[in-house]
Amino acid sequence: MPLNPHYALTEPIRDAVDTLSVEGPVLVEFGAPWCPHCINAQPLLEQAFDGGHENVRHIKVEDGKGQALGRSFKVKLWPTLIFMRGGQEVARLVRPTSATDIRDALLRIDDA
Repeated sequence: MPLNPHYALTEPIRDAVDTLSVEGPVLVEFGAPWCPHCINAQPLLEQAFDGGHENVRHIKVEDGKGQALGRSFKVKLWPTLIFMRGGQEVARLVRPTSATDIRDALLRIDDA
C-alpha cells in the first residue's frame, strides 16, 4: 500500500489497529494537518516510502485532546510514528527529522 496522504475521518479503535498489524505491517501516524512538525515530516515519509514498502498499511490519525487511540499509544508529541507488526509495536519515531530513520523502521516491520 502506498503512503497515505490523508488523515482518517474517523479514528479507528485500538483493537482494529492491533488486528491489522497481525495481518501485516502497519505504520500508524499521529498528528494534525495544521501541525508544522507534521507538515515538515511529510516529505521525509514520502522519501522513505519511495520505491518500496507496498505491503505496509499507513494509517494517518488526526490526534487531539481526549482522542482514545492516541492516548492508548501514549502519544505526547506530533508527529508520532508507530511501526507495528504481529500486533505489537516494533519501533516508534517522535518528530522524525530523517527519511533514513523512517526507512530503517519500515524495514523492521516490512519483510516482503
